Amino acid sequence: MVSTSSTTGPSSSTGGHRDLLTLPKAHLHLHFTGSMRHGTLLELAKRDGIVLPDALVEDWPPQLSAADEKGWFRFQRLYDVARSVLRTEADVRRLVHEAAEDDKRDGGRWLEIQVDPSGYAARFGGITAFTDLVLDAVNEASRDVGIGMAVVIAANRTRHPLDARTLARLAAQYADRGVIGFGLSNDERRGRTSDFASAFQIAGRAGLLLTPHGGELLGPESVRVCLDELHADRLGHGVRVTEDPKLLDRVVSQGIALEICPVSNVALGVYSDLTSVPLPELMAAGATIALGADDPLLFGSQLAAQYATMRAAHELTDVQLAELARSSIRASRAPADHKIKWNGQIDAWLSTMSS
Repeated sequence: MVSTSSTTGPSSSTGGHRDLLTLPKAHLHLHFTGSMRHGTLLELAKRDGIVLPDALVEDWPPQLSAADEKGWFRFQRLYDVARSVLRTEADVRRLVHEAAEDDKRDGGRWLEIQVDPSGYAARFGGITAFTDLVLDAVNEASRDVGIGMAVVIAANRTRHPLDARTLARLAAQYADRGVIGFGLSNDERRGRTSDFASAFQIAGRAGLLLTPHGGELLGPESVRVCLDELHADRLGHGVRVTEDPKLLDRVVSQGIALEICPVSNVALGVYSDLTSVPLPELMAAGATIALGADDPLLFGSQLAAQYATMRAAHELTDVQLAELARSSIRASRAPADHKIKWNGQIDAWLSTMSS
């Protein structure tokens, strides 16, 4: 697995490059448990006597692959084990606060964190009580850390579509209280995407951003179904749309933003290495792109490292990296006046001398 810790590489402005930690950017693809710091995972597990697998301890970050269902099952099992250490309200608040701190350190101005409340409901009093807790934690962290934050509620495509409808109604109830979007996650090879259309209709009527996962483990047809059946505004991943030039043209013309997560793409075996991630093709086509870390806990890579790895893999200039940052801000649901301010900060970043 590629090691791309955000504590190395992006923190340096050597080699004639500006510091990527100071480049203002938005983070639009970050999963709730997957945002947990590795040290926090170890500490909480030790507190409650939870025995973690070696892949989450001395062999961290784990060697992963999602080339087949067995590989995805291992990935999901590690995620579920990590989620099990969240036992108290204070644990949830700590996770959110630390995620905000990590993004702020990486130049993040806005963070949209994605969560499936049904995965935590049994321990925290139900999906509504847990959603209340998360939103309160988000508001608290946003205020204390000084970063804009919002929540995307995501359904799990391995569960029944009726469960997704329940979550869509929940998201709609919080549409003016910090929930800005509705998603669909987990192994996109499982189930039929079209079966979740009614859930997305509920969310769409509430004015929520529609951002299902698609076009990562499956190819362009997965993207097409997300557009045709779920009426996606933004795609979680969507990177393999490059395999169908006409569909890519459609994505660009419709302004469908793509949440591209390079390090996780390689870790899960979607691409063999970082140079194979087709970011230059997407940029050349004029796609709206937001680089994201996906699950730093499992991939060992934070937000700024996504920019650093793509800079190194594709020899991107600072002007190109600044445009990627602008693109992430444009694709976000941040307030318009904040977007104007952050774009001005990107201008200032570009006006500084590189080292």
